[in-house]
Amino acid sequence: MRAFFSIAMAIAKGFFRDRTSLFFAVVFPLMFLVLFGGVLDFESSPRIELVQVGDVAVLDGLPAEARATFEETFEVTRVEDRAAAIEEVRQGKTDVTVEMVRDTLVAHYTRTDRVKAGITAASLSAFVDGVNVTVSGTPPRYDFDARAVEDESLQTVQHVTPGLLGWAVAMSAAFGAAATLQGWRQSGLLRRLRLAPVPTRSLVGARIVVTVGIALVQMAIFLGLAHVAFGLRLGDSWWLAVPMLVLGTLSFMALGLLAGALARTAEGAVNLANFLVLPMAFLSGSFFPLDGAPTWLQVVSHLMPLRYLNDGMVDVLVRGEGIAAALPTMAVLVVFTAVIGLAAVRLFRWETD
Repeated sequence: MRAFFSIAMAIAKGFFRDRTSLFFAVVFPLMFLVLFGGVLDFESSPRIELVQVGDVAVLDGLPAEARATFEETFEVTRVEDRAAAIEEVRQGKTDVTVEMVRDTLVAHYTRTDRVKAGITAASLSAFVDGVNVTVSGTPPRYDFDARAVEDESLQTVQHVTPGLLGWAVAMSAAFGAAATLQGWRQSGLLRRLRLAPVPTRSLVGARIVVTVGIALVQMAIFLGLAHVAFGLRLGDSWWLAVPMLVLGTLSFMALGLLAGALARTAEGAVNLANFLVLPMAFLSGSFFPLDGAPTWLQVVSHLMPLRYLNDGMVDVLVRGEGIAAALPTMAVLVVFTAVIGLAAVRLFRWETD
């Protein structure tokens, strides 16, 4: 028993003295507890962005109490251009556009976020029913009609595929770069490559080509399986996802190289890459929309490359946007790659200290 307790005590001391193990065993899980328990408070959802085209009698005539509730639920913008308002919904810039067609309130919504679409339709329908109740004793005065701006072929798979593909590419590129760099340094392979008659650019170029090739294979598998098994339909500008994915891969490869430059072991490099990428997946819309997150957290998410990659992929694969929508995303990814890549180069070491 004495030997048992001595070994157990030595293992426990080793664990608590290893800051990396302690962090990922205790602090890292607590971060997700805070994330889901406090920061992402989905019960306090933001108001729905509604664009009102012209005069809408059923909404303009709401009783005082109903009007107060309506204003708490919707953030209303009034316009006259119907086509432009519907296009904003299609592009994801607003949640719903409403107009009156005789005695029917017509709501144009997007299926991109099916949860919010359901909440929006139910809320508007409830307000219409409320107005009809106020004129009880007569036949219902107003009707409600919800119309998706996309065609009926749009399926759930088209919403989840871009985010999951972006997350998979981010994990592969970051982990691969981090583990390779630190593993080669720890084993002494980097030192031997440095002394070998092989230009550094060849080494870097080979790593980039392999990483990008893996990302393109991932893309082919994701889109191919989604098309064959789940009926994924791509827009006319789907090919813009290819250069966008390449730039996203380079961004996360730079992030992985930074993790490999900072860490002292291969395990530490992978853990650090995991620490950077996994929370980013939750905060960039890879798994669920961020509509329920506080405004400040949504602002923070726009500092993350995965947010831009996910939004850009949705634009070209789901919404059918063209080069005008893709270029800003590509520009952000290029800037992020340059900044993080420069930091990784400055911190790079050929050998373990």
